[in-house]
Amino acid sequence: MAVTNRNRISSKDPAIRVTLLPKDTNANGTIFGGIILSFIDLAAAVEVGKTTSQRAVTKAFKEVIFKAPVRIGEVVSFYTSTDHVGNTSVTVKVDVEVLRDNKEVRVTEAEVTYVCIDHQGHPVPVNKER
Repeated sequence: MAVTNRNRISSKDPAIRVTLLPKDTNANGTIFGGIILSFIDLAAAVEVGKTTSQRAVTKAFKEVIFKAPVRIGEVVSFYTSTDHVGNTSVTVKVDVEVLRDNKEVRVTEAEVTYVCIDHQGHPVPVNKER
């Protein structure tokens, strides 16, 4: 007889996974959107690091869609994929999910663009050698 864990976390590999706490909540008792945005930025940076080891900075959040609230204590997983590598930029898709009622629920999705820079902060071509 197979044993299953009803509270299992997805077998997918997230860029980051966190549990959010009461200090992260708004007046409605759900997690602030800005907290989610900061973790999206961190997760996207992890993904950019798979493409290049260069210094890179956040250029733009092209689109962020909050689909459902995140509740205190939920484990939040940030899944990333490289959407586009340009001359000086890397664009990353980030999907944010929680495990709720034994189902994975997408709560937020975003697209983030990073630009590779030199030590003076000027854009430089993406070096794809890792």
